[in-house]
Amino acid sequence: GCRPSRWVSPGGNRRLIRGLAGDIVADWGGSGYNGQNLPGRVYALTSRDEFRSAMSLFATGVTVVTSVDDDGNPHAMTANSFTSVCLEPPTVLICVAHGTHTYGYVEHTGKFGINILGEDQEELGVYFAKRPEDRQEGTEYRYEISADNIPVLDGSMVFFGCEVVGSHIYGDHTVYMGEVKEVRRNAAGNPLMFYQSRWYHPTAAIRE
Repeated sequence: GCRPSRWVSPGGNRRLIRGLAGDIVADWGGSGYNGQNLPGRVYALTSRDEFRSAMSLFATGVTVVTSVDDDGNPHAMTANSFTSVCLEPPTVLICVAHGTHTYGYVEHTGKFGINILGEDQEELGVYFAKRPEDRQEGTEYRYEISADNIPVLDGSMVFFGCEVVGSHIYGDHTVYMGEVKEVRRNAAGNPLMFYQSRWYHPTAAIRE
């Protein structure tokens, strides 16, 4: 389940490393780890660009986070800071920057949708990655509104309708825990991915 747990180092020597995706406990010494079986060295971060470059090597799927604005109109934002948390109850996590419209709307409504994009939806990923005032006409998309008043992006591989059950402010982001109240799945296909700061298509990579 999702009950808090505590992990204790066998040797008692540990360091807490803060990161965007959570806290990593690096251990060495004692009976748990030593210099020979550590998976790698821990380096101090020297710059924001270096950290961003290193994180770009972690391939992710691409989602569109949907919400409703103060007038009840659909709003959407591309995001890849998304992961599952636990199965009982089914819970997911998203990280939302405070400078986005999505942040204000989720704070107000306490709800959000996660729409996982297929590899044929790159255009939508690009479109919703822009601020609303920078989006150009010509990109076609449709919404359906769920029973919980959350926009469902038409054609996405999977939709999760979520209710905020917890949040944590860290830096210029808020981490939202969302209990999944609804799941919709379309026909199976290949996902759109993001890798090394570029859109990545698994099918095209296999052909190459």
